[in-house]
Amino acid sequence: MTDLSRRQFSKQTVSALLTYSLLETLFGRDMLGAEIKPVTAQWIKDLHEMGVDLKGKKLTPVQWQQKVEALMAKVNMPDLLKFIDFEKREAVPFRDKGERSIRFKFPEVEGLPTNLVFGHQVFKLKKGQSVVPHGHNNMATAFLILKGDFHGRLYDRLEDSDDFMIIRPTIDQKFKVGEASSISDVKDNVHWFEATGKEGYIFNIHVLNLKEGLSGRVYIDPKGEKLDGGRIKARRIDAGEAIKLYG
Repeated sequence: MTDLSRRQFSKQTVSALLTYSLLETLFGRDMLGAEIKPVTAQWIKDLHEMGVDLKGKKLTPVQWQQKVEALMAKVNMPDLLKFIDFEKREAVPFRDKGERSIRFKFPEVEGLPTNLVFGHQVFKLKKGQSVVPHGHNNMATAFLILKGDFHGRLYDRLEDSDDFMIIRPTIDQKFKVGEASSISDVKDNVHWFEATGKEGYIFNIHVLNLKEGLSGRVYIDPKGEKLDGGRIKARRIDAGEAIKLYG
């Protein structure tokens, strides 16, 4: 081989290696998979716009629940898992009791608002752990099962006192990947989700401060006195006791 041929061969080899290295980097950063991002970003944007309409009273809480559950049913799950970098979320350790709340930022994508109207997180649980029974004040939230199996229970919140909440069961069923549920102040306000598989993950969004006043959880013990009409007199408890009983 002549010196010229050797130089040409070396340049071609280096160029090929650099190209391969660049491709490897692009794949590693999911830049070549960016075509999935506009689709999932539009799904996130639709969630945002529904939340804006809810806060602006263009949607009632029940209408928001219907629309958000319908939208969640349409999600492309593999794309959503890539979009939220699910493998990184799986690496976070479990809590000893109760759900592990994993908060994160969505990737920046053109057309996706950077200041979303809803908060979001992923709950991570192992078998037997629960998102413990609780009601909600001044907010609307939705759950989407990302991985695993759950036993979900939801209740309407009928009456309140300082020490008790009167609730009535509305949903008691198994939830699997891709299935969703929602709550508001007026429908299915209380929920309780227990992981029944080896491990489970729930994508959660929450729209807060729908009216004046604070937003937050109200923990209860749903295994209370049974009243007529399927109602339950559920004792109000604090977070620590809820996790001890059901976490």
